[in-house]
Amino acid sequence: MSEPLKTRREREKQARYDAILDAAELVFSEKGYERTSMDDIARTAALSRALLYVYFKDKAAIQRGIMLRAGQSLAARFEEAKQTADTGLTQIAAMGEAYYRFYLDEPDYFSALTKASTAMAEADQSQAEEMLCSKTELMELMVGAIRKGLEDGTMSRERITDPVQTALYLRGALHGVVLLCQSEMGTGIGEDGQRFQADNLIRHTMDMLTFSIAS
Repeated sequence: MSEPLKTRREREKQARYDAILDAAELVFSEKGYERTSMDDIARTAALSRALLYVYFKDKAAIQRGIMLRAGQSLAARFEEAKQTADTGLTQIAAMGEAYYRFYLDEPDYFSALTKASTAMAEADQSQAEEMLCSKTELMELMVGAIRKGLEDGTMSRERITDPVQTALYLRGALHGVVLLCQSEMGTGIGEDGQRFQADNLIRHTMDMLTFSIAS
């Protein structure tokens, strides 16, 4: 097979893969995951059911594909946040802000990532490896900022003995508070008082987390 032909076929394959995920995101948003069928996704993507199964063996595999997209979106936000700050401490603070913006701007992706660890256990080898790489990329960005903070003196060597453990603590704590706001205060859409309370609590959490690791 000539290289141009191979390249064109690869582009066509990727375009169909993306079209399926685009369609699934749309239908999941409108009908919910449980009420969506493979026929719904095939119809929305303008593909045959048979062709849909060539790309994804079932609806759960499609959902995992969306989780991968979510991880890539968050990693891009973390990378962009990292570029806006000079010290390790300000980089990790910027990533915290990026995580909150991710929750506000892409709530469906945020929800997908919340379920990613469980979904990874059910994935085939190829998809599981992709999801693991995405998770690793996010952790490496955070760990890199923490190591930089230890080197430039903006983070406390007494409080941080393990950058990986600290990264897990920071993300877990912020994620937990975001979920708390989501469950107890709702989305805040159209409810200015609730959104104000959620914003204040989450920003207070980020301030406290930053203070807990600062030198």
